[in-house]
Amino acid sequence: MSVTARPYDLVVWGATGVAGKLVVDYLTEEYTPSELALAIAGRNKNRLDAVRRDVVEKTEWNKLPVILGNAEDPESLEEMAEQTQVVCTTVGPYTKYGTPLVEACISTGTDYCDLTGEVNWIREMVDRYHDRAADADVRIIHSCGFDSVPADLGTLLVQAFAIETYDRPCTIVRIYIEDGKGGISGGTLASAVEVFKAVSENPIARATLENPYSLAPPDERTGIDTGIQRMPQKDSITSEWTAPSPMAIVNERVIRRSNALLEYPWGRDFQCSEVVPTGYGAEGALKAVIITGGLAAGKAGLSIEPLRSALQRFVFPDPGKGPTREETARGSFTVRILGSGVSVDGPFSVQGRISADQGPGYGATARMLSEAAMCLVNNEIESPLSGGVLTPASGIGMPLSDRLQNAGLTVSVGQFNE
Repeated sequence: MSVTARPYDLVVWGATGVAGKLVVDYLTEEYTPSELALAIAGRNKNRLDAVRRDVVEKTEWNKLPVILGNAEDPESLEEMAEQTQVVCTTVGPYTKYGTPLVEACISTGTDYCDLTGEVNWIREMVDRYHDRAADADVRIIHSCGFDSVPADLGTLLVQAFAIETYDRPCTIVRIYIEDGKGGISGGTLASAVEVFKAVSENPIARATLENPYSLAPPDERTGIDTGIQRMPQKDSITSEWTAPSPMAIVNERVIRRSNALLEYPWGRDFQCSEVVPTGYGAEGALKAVIITGGLAAGKAGLSIEPLRSALQRFVFPDPGKGPTREETARGSFTVRILGSGVSVDGPFSVQGRISADQGPGYGATARMLSEAAMCLVNNEIESPLSGGVLTPASGIGMPLSDRLQNAGLTVSVGQFNE
C-alpha cells in the first residue's frame, strides 16, 4: 500500500494510557477532521471506545476510527502501521514493548515518533535499525517529549542563532532545568524500572549509560565530554550552585547524537551538559546537596533488585495511572539554554528559553509529541536526513519550534549579557 493511498495521516498507539489520552485530547481540540485523518489504537476495545465517546462528546469530531492491536503481536502492529503515514506511540516501557513497532514502521514505510527516555533502548534501536530506516527513508524519531525536546531543540536554536549572528557555533552549551511542576505516572516509573533492570542484567546497557557518546554513530562514540554532573557544583557561567539533572543521562546523549547526525555543524569539540540550578550562597549549596542526595537515594533503590521490586509493587502507581488533566494543567516548566563561543570579534554568549504553563511530563509533553507528529504528517522538515533513527533536532529541526509556539509554549533565543 502506498503512503498516499493510506486512510490515515496519523495513528495514536496507546490512546487509552495517561499520555495517550492527553495526546488524543490535544489533537482533537486543535485540529478538525478536515485537517487531520486521525485514528486511535490499542489492545482494549472497550477502553478505546470510551476514549472515542469522550472525544465525540467534547469536540466536533463525530467519529474517530479505532484500530485494535497488541504490542506482543508483530503482525497486528504491521497491519496498523500500513494504514497510516505516521504512528505516534506512548506505549512504554519501550524496552519491553517498543521494538516490534519500530520494526513494523520500517517494514511498512511509516514514520514514527515516541516519548522514550530509555537511553539503553534508543542505543539498541540505533544499532539495529538506523541503516535500515535510512535506506527505507523512514524517520524513527525518539524522545519527542520533555525528554528531550527542550534540551535538543533548545540547543539547535541557540546554535543556529550563534552561527547566523557570529558566524560561529557555541563550543559549550549548558542546559538549566529552572522550574518544573507536575505529576508523574506509573508508566513513567515503569520505564525507569526497566532501565535499571537492563543495566543490572545487560553489559551493553550498562556501557551505554557509562559512555557520554553512546548514542553517536557506532564508530564515533568518543569525545571530550566526560559525562553527567554527579555532585553539587558552582556553575562556571552563572556562579550559581547546581545539582545533577535526572534527565541529563538522556538529554546530553540525544544532543550529541544530533550533532553527529548533522555532520558536526557545532564542531567535534562541542560540549554540552544539563543541570538543575539551586541558587546562590549557602542556601543554594544546601539545596544542591539535598537534590543530589535524593537522586542518589533513588538510584540506589532502583539499582538493587529487592528494593526495585518493592518500590514497583508497593510505592509506584500502576501503569496507566497518573495525574489528572486538571493537575497537569496546573503544572509548568522552564528550561534555559546558555551557549558560549569565540568569534573573530571575541567571546560571545547566546541564551535560549523554552517554557510552558503545563506540567512538563504530561501536558506539555503531549503538545510536544503531537506537534512532532504533525511535522511528520505535513512533511514540515528542515533536515538533510530523509530517514534513520533520529532525534527531534536532526529529524525535524526548526519547524517544530514554530509549531510549539503556536501550541502555546514560549520559545525564544537571543544574545545573553551577563
